[in-house]
Amino acid sequence: MSVPWSGSGLPPAAAERMAEVRASGTWTSALSTGEFASIRSVGFEPVGQVMGSAVFHVGRSGRYWGYHDCLFPGAGYGFSYGNVGDAPIAVSGQGSPAAALVGVFNSARQTALQRMTAECLALGGDGVVSAALTMAPFVAQPNCLEFKVIGTAVRAQGTVRPKHPFTSHLDGQGFAKLVASGWVPVELLVGMSIGVRHDDYRTQSQSYSWRNIEVTGWSDLIHEVRSDARRQLQLQGSRQGGDAVIMASSDLRVWRESCLRARNRNNSEQEDHVAESTMVGTTIARFKARREPPRTLSVMPLGDRGELLKRRLAAVASSPYGDRAQYQRLVQELNETGG
Repeated sequence: MSVPWSGSGLPPAAAERMAEVRASGTWTSALSTGEFASIRSVGFEPVGQVMGSAVFHVGRSGRYWGYHDCLFPGAGYGFSYGNVGDAPIAVSGQGSPAAALVGVFNSARQTALQRMTAECLALGGDGVVSAALTMAPFVAQPNCLEFKVIGTAVRAQGTVRPKHPFTSHLDGQGFAKLVASGWVPVELLVGMSIGVRHDDYRTQSQSYSWRNIEVTGWSDLIHEVRSDARRQLQLQGSRQGGDAVIMASSDLRVWRESCLRARNRNNSEQEDHVAESTMVGTTIARFKARREPPRTLSVMPLGDRGELLKRRLAAVASSPYGDRAQYQRLVQELNETGG
């Protein structure tokens, strides 16, 4: 890349690619035939495949940065020495040291999403469907991660334009069903939480018990982390003005690490368990379409209406079970036709 870039807006290579797409008059997408037909059925057209990416250096999570601090005051002491009770769960959403690490991940994802949205605007699109988020190690560079999101930009066929392009994980069929039922996507969201819990005396005794028994500390850890990730997702959705969130995926990773507090205190080999929950979804909002007034149905009689009424009137008059009210109604209709 020979053009200097300040880091804001589209990278020069992406801007050049968007210019080539606009000049060519053609578009590309990863949509299947069914998805393409579904999107067109609700008044949208694909305008091109768009993407956004960002490579972030993530500081090491070891002793220096302290992202995975368990916050347990009894860490490093022997379990028989002044037991201070059960270890707490240090959750990022409640301001634990892991909040800084979650903030880095969120910032990286938002950067990639903003660049994808900028490409959508450059193509004249109104939103992105089938957006997929990925995170992977950057090749041959420790502590660097690439955050990438790719999807297909679409544009409404009408004259009404949204204020901001929407982003959604929904595929073509899902997007069409959503719009047809009176909802629109708003934004692709990622709720993330990291929790750390020290393996205290109770956890150790339960995990090494010869009986079938629940390890309550670890159950509490994964429950709290999942709940916090769900809260983060809901908070993001409410800030964007959405009415609901459609889930795309929910992932959970659990691993153990040497306890930072115990090692710093007396080089103890005590351990912590770390849980990381990531939930991806799309916030959606209701919309109301202007209804056209019902049209009056015109009925054109076939044949001579007067003769038809006369035959029906004669049938009612000759029948021993004839209805007097029906007879009077037929007489009135016959008089109105001039018969």
